[in-house]
Amino acid sequence: MDTLHAVTAEIVACRACPRLVEWRELVARQRRASFRDEEYWGRPVPGFGDPAARLLLVGLAPAAHGGNRTGRVFTGDRSGDWVFRALWKQGFANQPTSAHAGDGLQLLDAYVAAAVRCAPPANKPTPEERDRCTPYLERELALLSGVTVVVALGQFAHDVVWRLIGAGAPGAGRRPRFGHLGEHPLAGGRTLLDSFHPSQQNTFTGKLTEPAFDAVFTRAAALVRPPRTTPPPANPT
Repeated sequence: MDTLHAVTAEIVACRACPRLVEWRELVARQRRASFRDEEYWGRPVPGFGDPAARLLLVGLAPAAHGGNRTGRVFTGDRSGDWVFRALWKQGFANQPTSAHAGDGLQLLDAYVAAAVRCAPPANKPTPEERDRCTPYLERELALLSGVTVVVALGQFAHDVVWRLIGAGAPGAGRRPRFGHLGEHPLAGGRTLLDSFHPSQQNTFTGKLTEPAFDAVFTRAAALVRPPRTTPPPANPT
């Protein structure tokens, strides 16, 4: 029987994409000056969160000096600052920040993953790398049977999620156009919500503001309410 623990173990051990393996390990050896005294993770980064989650958040890939350093997606980088603050505001996280994997962060009714699990050069995975990695997200989706809302951060995540569970949605035709706060039906009664990715390219230029980002999670919370009040099961990572 497949489990989230099994998926996590396979992700961490994966070496299927030579270019990504070379890059993630090079970054882990050379390190950024501000993190020169830290031991980098330097491996694929699994998803994490509440196994009974109704909200799934999908990003593009770990940041070279974020998840590739800390071993937890969106942890230790500026994009993650936006993500966990927004989740915390809606009660999906017990704290608004996440600096490292042992900092006490817990997600309630939410699970966070990436479309590609290794940090890619220039944040641009190839189509072949995307396709090798997609089965991991597919397995997580199958195991996260309570998920009713999927938030895709950026066009890349939007396309991957749609390919996995969009085509079977009632009345589904062509892949819907990505757009901030876009809302699309998915197979199994799930809903896809789109958001601009909280990368510095978007947040520093004003393309994505904090109120606009928060609006996505306000809508996500409304779709999964009433919220659960029981404590989350132990996070798999």
